[in-house]
Amino acid sequence: MTTPGQEKGREDTPGRAPRREDTQPQSPVAVAPPLPNRRNSELVLLGFAAVITTVALLIVEANQERGLQMDLVQFTVGFVVLFGGAHLAVRRYAPYADPLLLPVVALLNGLGLVLIYRLDLSAHTRPAGILPGGNANQQMLWTLLGILVFTAVLMFVHDHRMLARYGYLCGLAGLVLLAIPAVLPDSVAEQYGAKIWIRLPGFSIQPAEFSKILLLIFFASVLVTKRSLFTSAGKHVFGMDLPRPRDLAPLLVAWIGSIGVMVFEKDLGASLLLYATFLVLLYVATEKLSWVIIGLSLFSVGSLVAYQLFDHVRVRVQNWLDPFADPDGAGYQMVQSLFSFATGGIFGTGLGNGQPGTVPDASTDFIIAAVGEELGLVGLAAVLMLYTIVIIRGLRTAIAVRDSFGKLLAAGLSAALALQLFIVVGGVTKLIPQTGLTTPWMSYGGSSLLSNYVLLALLLRVSHVARRPLSTRGPNQAPIAAANTEVIEKQ
Repeated sequence: MTTPGQEKGREDTPGRAPRREDTQPQSPVAVAPPLPNRRNSELVLLGFAAVITTVALLIVEANQERGLQMDLVQFTVGFVVLFGGAHLAVRRYAPYADPLLLPVVALLNGLGLVLIYRLDLSAHTRPAGILPGGNANQQMLWTLLGILVFTAVLMFVHDHRMLARYGYLCGLAGLVLLAIPAVLPDSVAEQYGAKIWIRLPGFSIQPAEFSKILLLIFFASVLVTKRSLFTSAGKHVFGMDLPRPRDLAPLLVAWIGSIGVMVFEKDLGASLLLYATFLVLLYVATEKLSWVIIGLSLFSVGSLVAYQLFDHVRVRVQNWLDPFADPDGAGYQMVQSLFSFATGGIFGTGLGNGQPGTVPDASTDFIIAAVGEELGLVGLAAVLMLYTIVIIRGLRTAIAVRDSFGKLLAAGLSAALALQLFIVVGGVTKLIPQTGLTTPWMSYGGSSLLSNYVLLALLLRVSHVARRPLSTRGPNQAPIAAANTEVIEKQ
C-alpha cells in the first residue's frame, strides 16, 4: 500500500528507470562487531610467563650444580596448573577484563618463587637456623590459596558497585583488623620490633594486609557520597582554596589512625601506605591540591613528634641516615643490602651465583636486594617495569570505567600498589627509612600474597565492566536509523 504522496511522485516521472533503492530491500544500519575479549592473548602471555619461570629455575639448578631435581618439575607443573585455573576463572567470570594484568602478575609471582627457591638452596650451605628452608614449597601453597581467593572474588563480586553499599561495614572491619595486634600481648603480636602479627598455632597472619583493601573500599564509597563536603571551598590563600575547618574531620580521623598505627604497632610502612593512599583518593575525587598539602603537613608534624617521643621511630631514622654507624648491630641488614646491590652491578652475578642469603630476611622484606644482586640493575629495572605495567593498566581502567565509585576504587588500588612498591624499594635502597612492607606477589608470605590477589581480582572486575561492549538490542528493537519512513500527504 502506498500513500498519495508516493503515487503523485510516480506520476510526475513517467517511464523513469527504477532506482537501485527501489529494487533492493532496505537493510538495517550495520553495527560494528564488539571488540575481542583478548582471552587468547592472555593465555599466550601466560605461556611466556611459564617459560621464563621454568628457564629461571633451570639456571638456578645449573649454577648450583644440582642437576635436574624433582622440585623443578613440581614447581613448573604447579605454576602451569594454578595460573591455567586462574585464566579459566577470568575467562568465565570476567571475560572482558584487561588481558595484561594476570600474565604480568603471574610472571612476578614466578620470579619471586625462583628467588625464594634460590634462597632456600643457599640456606643449606649456612649454619642451621640462619635461614629457613622449604619456603618455596610453602610459597606454592600460599599461591594456591591466593588463586582460590582470587577466583572466589570474581565469582561472588558480580559488580564492583555492590561494594559501595557495604562501605561503612568494610571501614569498620578494616579498622578492627588494623587494631587487633595493638591490643594483643607482645608474645602473640610482636615480631622484629613491630606489633603487626596474629600468631596462631601452626601459622600467623598480618591483618594490616587485608585492612588496606577494606579501607580502600571505605575511602572510595565515602568520597563518592560525601564529595560535596570535600569540595566546599573555604578561604583562598596563596592561590589555593583551603577547606573549611569543619570539613577537616575525615582528614583528621585518617591522620590520627595512621599516627596511632605508627606509635602503638611500630609499623611505619602500613601507616605511610594507608595515609598516602587516602590523600591520593582525596585528590582524585576533589582535584584540590590544598587537601594534599594539608595532609602532608599534618603527617610531617606527627612524624616529627613521634621521632622525639618514641625510640623505635628514632632507631629507624638513624639507621636510614647512617647504617654504618652500627654495621654489626642495628644497621646490619641495610649494610648487607647495599653490599648486595654493589655486588650485582649492571648485569648481576647471575641466578644462583650470588650470595643473597647474607641479607637477613632476604625472602621477605629484602627480596629486592636479591633481585639487585643476581639480576643487576638491568634485571631490577625490568622487574620495576612489570609493576609499572600493572599500575598503568589499573589507572587506564580508572579512566575508562564510567561510574564514580569504580573510578576511585581502581585509582585507589593502583595507587596503593604504586605507593607500596615505592616504600619497599625506597627502604631497601636507603632512599627512605625501612618500613617492613613486602614486595607485592614476590616476597615470601601468605598474608601479603592473599591480599594482593584480592587486589588483582577487584582490579580485573572493574576492568571487565569498563571494557565490556554495550548490551545488544533484541530482535524486535531495530535502531531508529534503520526504521522505514513514510511521507503522508496532509488532507
